Amino acid sequence: MNKFLATARGEIPAELVIKNARIANVFSREYELADVAVYQNKIAGVGQNYDGVEIFDAQGAVLIPGMIDGHIHIEDTFMIPPAFADTVAQMGTSAVMADPHEISNALGIAGLEYMFKSGLNLPIDIFWGAPSCVPASEFETPFEELDMLSIKNMFDKNLCQHLGEVMNFPAVINGDPDVWGKITAAGNVPLTGHAPNVTGKNLNAYLSSGISSDHECNDLNEAREKLSRGMWIMIREGASFPNLKILLPLIFENELNAARCMVVSDDITARYLLETGHMDAKMRIMIEAGLNPFTALRMVTLSPAEYFRLYDRGGIAPGRLADFALLDSDEMNASFKIKHVWKNGRKVIKNSNLFTNVLNEIPDLASDIKITRIPTEEQIKIKSSGDFINVIGVTEGTVLTKMLTLKINRDKNGYIAPDLENDIAKIVVLERHRNTGNFSVGFVKGLGIKKGAVGSSVAHDAHNFVVAGADDKSIITALNKLAEMGGGLVVTEGENLISSFPLQIGGLMRFASPEKISSDLILLENCAADIGIKIKHPFMVLSFLCLSVIPELRITDKGYIDISRGGLQNLTAR
Repeated sequence: MNKFLATARGEIPAELVIKNARIANVFSREYELADVAVYQNKIAGVGQNYDGVEIFDAQGAVLIPGMIDGHIHIEDTFMIPPAFADTVAQMGTSAVMADPHEISNALGIAGLEYMFKSGLNLPIDIFWGAPSCVPASEFETPFEELDMLSIKNMFDKNLCQHLGEVMNFPAVINGDPDVWGKITAAGNVPLTGHAPNVTGKNLNAYLSSGISSDHECNDLNEAREKLSRGMWIMIREGASFPNLKILLPLIFENELNAARCMVVSDDITARYLLETGHMDAKMRIMIEAGLNPFTALRMVTLSPAEYFRLYDRGGIAPGRLADFALLDSDEMNASFKIKHVWKNGRKVIKNSNLFTNVLNEIPDLASDIKITRIPTEEQIKIKSSGDFINVIGVTEGTVLTKMLTLKINRDKNGYIAPDLENDIAKIVVLERHRNTGNFSVGFVKGLGIKKGAVGSSVAHDAHNFVVAGADDKSIITALNKLAEMGGGLVVTEGENLISSFPLQIGGLMRFASPEKISSDLILLENCAADIGIKIKHPFMVLSFLCLSVIPELRITDKGYIDISRGGLQNLTAR
């Protein structure tokens, strides 16, 4: 401490001094030409005429605090934590608040422990949220259920820093003792939420739980109401579900709102990171839209730091962690580009082999259960005496779906069949964690499938197998290929496997670089386009059709679900 204070007073040389930096001061909202003196992992001083053992001349370029992603699921990048960290660190990210409920649904508490261990000693800090919804609702089948005692155990072991998004909002609103027990077990930590379309008196009930943030606002009025009721608004800008431009007027109306808002990723892919970026991309979008750069910067630095009670970061100031990034210019503008990054006072250097330095027990655990109970073509055929069926309606660019009531299309044998001319495909979900053989069948409109099928073991949030296709043979082929791989993504046609993308770790992640993941995913998506799918990020869109806690119609291994209508729904319309 004495050396730190002596460094701060300028009496001894700092270990590192960034000289001639144009500091983007998020506290005073102005540029400040000054030196930044670092002792060990913290900022000792900001000012003039500091001397250091190591000197870096910023030459008047802008120095910003390390950026923070307030809500992300690392599993959705298909990368393990070291590979993810190595990728986003280069983009100026210094910390992420990660919710591991994907791997926890797929592998239980062992999955969370794996993520925690592989997330240590990386070029970013990963703060884990205790997965509050495993399963997301009673209508999904996970690997194992994690109850309030599991939540308490996660915090007792210091595995988690906050409570992960509480998705079962009807259970919160209606006082379900199991869900409220998990909230209570978390104790005095930030409680993050997930409350799509929850407004009015239901919002009052939801907020009475102590949950204080939401990333599911889909329109401006919803965001305004939640902000006025004391919620922190996480503005999602993900790969398939970008909300930033829709919700930015909330900040333009009153820039003081930025103090209670942050921009988050939620779900992004390795390809998105390489082609678009991470928090740096969100800065570019906001500045290009005309937002004051200091306001934008606050929403990716100080605001998430304050919400998650990380008072040792979020700005460049004495006593805070030496996490900062240097831009390639003397202004924050729409070209916003990171040139150099420091984490804990050390220059971050890309290490493309970092992802290999991990524990390997999870793939062995994931292979313990072999999926052998797969339905036949005959078993997924359905007859109905009615004239109409309920169909999942997909709209590109939003996570929300619709319950559509459409006229039945029958094949020559009287079975309900896909109606490809009207973009209606069959969809099947098969339970994969316990080998029960349980499956359900439905129909989906909006994917664009003309032939064959696409399948995935990434099916939020229980992550069972989901396949959508134009014919039964292609669908069953996809289910069998997924079972053979132990998880991944596939494109099939008839009895043929057209393309595959294995995910060895819980059917969610793989040991590969982001470049390899991205190139393989492009090939797979090109094959999906060849069978008619034109929407962006088709496998991410497919995965969300199984998430039972988002309105309207979804499908799980237990059947059609519409949480806004109380749960289980019939395939045939009444």
